[in-house]
Amino acid sequence: MLCKDVMYEIEKEYPLNYALSWDNVGLLVGRDDKEVKRIYIALDATDEVIDEAVRTGADMLITHHPMIFSPIKRIHNLDFVGERILKLIQNDISYYAMHTNYDVLGMADLSGDKMNMKNAEILKVTAEGDIGKEDEPEGIGRVSDLETPMTLRECCEDVKSAFHLGAVKVFGNLEEKVKRIAICPGSGKSVIQAALDKNADVLITGDIGHHEGIDAVAQGLAIIDGGHYGIEHIFIEDMRQYLEEHLSEVEIVAAPISHPFLIV
Repeated sequence: MLCKDVMYEIEKEYPLNYALSWDNVGLLVGRDDKEVKRIYIALDATDEVIDEAVRTGADMLITHHPMIFSPIKRIHNLDFVGERILKLIQNDISYYAMHTNYDVLGMADLSGDKMNMKNAEILKVTAEGDIGKEDEPEGIGRVSDLETPMTLRECCEDVKSAFHLGAVKVFGNLEEKVKRIAICPGSGKSVIQAALDKNADVLITGDIGHHEGIDAVAQGLAIIDGGHYGIEHIFIEDMRQYLEEHLSEVEIVAAPISHPFLIV
């Protein structure tokens, strides 16, 4: 199977046009005519991930976050991104990223399912759908009412259990009752207002800073920050299952869960 065939199978389910305008998705490094027998899947194209892709003999690396994001004027070994690109090219590994198109069409529902959200609504609409098709809106994040209200503390425990986390960062009163929850994996700063507009009691997300957190609480919205990697690592297993189902002749290797920081 060629790289372009793998891309076709991915983009049937996760079309690139659903990515947000500022994003960089699709084939970022390598050849679309590369023969692919083994794919390595990870959240980020770090040095360790690329080394492991090389070690395992991967022909293609697929990540959620694009390694190449800002425009690049030079590619050389004096820059860490350039060095990664060179290593991929030297080892003839095609590199593909599926970021906000997956956030919209995969991550939102998947994370909502992990939290047992029923009858979930889109948190923030980003696409109105394709002309000539069912034209259903799509977007990032989900929001829904809980069948049984719980305390913020209990909601934190549910998040830790759902995403296999040892701890979460919380802004809000742990004993306050939560009736309506919103979730947006990754960085949730841009959806705080959307969560408020949807009358959520708590937003489950990542990358929330001091000021965003206390300002959200002041407006009646608690925040559970499970970390950017902490919630989005579910991409790895989800895409492993999808690719194994659709690419029977290709071996799929999933990166182990490895948080990029330590709490000491």
